[in-house]
Amino acid sequence: MGVSLLIVDDHPLFRQGVRLFLESEPCVHVLGEAGSGAAAIAFLESNPADLVLLDLQMPGQSGIEVARDIKARWPETRILVLTSFNSWDMIYPALKAGASGYILKDAPPPELLAAIKAVAAGTWAKKWPPNS
Repeated sequence: MGVSLLIVDDHPLFRQGVRLFLESEPCVHVLGEAGSGAAAIAFLESNPADLVLLDLQMPGQSGIEVARDIKARWPETRILVLTSFNSWDMIYPALKAGASGYILKDAPPPELLAAIKAVAAGTWAKKWPPNS
C-alpha cells in the first residue's frame, strides 16, 4: 500500500492541493488533513500514520512543538516539515525536535514525492543549502 500520511497545515486550500497531488500517487495513502497541531494530535490518536507532513507556522502550537509532541507519543512516526522558511534558524529546531527532513513549499510536486519516499524509507530528505 505504501506510506500512510497526515497533512497538517493551517491553510485549507494548500492542504487540499497537496492532497489532490498525493492521492494520484499509488505509493501514498492520505489518511486525512488537520488544520492545527491539536487537530493533528487528536487525529493521530485514532488514525496512526507512517508520516506526518507538517507546516512549521500555525496558530496555537508551532510545528516544532507539534513535532516534539508527535515524537513523544508515536516515536515511530516520521515527520517531514513542509515550510516556506528556508532559514536554518527555523529548520534546525524542527529537525532537533524530531523531524526527519524538510522541504520548501515552493518545491515542485515530484520533489515533494521524492522527499516523502526518502523520509518513509528512513533517509534524510532535506533541501539545504537553498537553491543548490
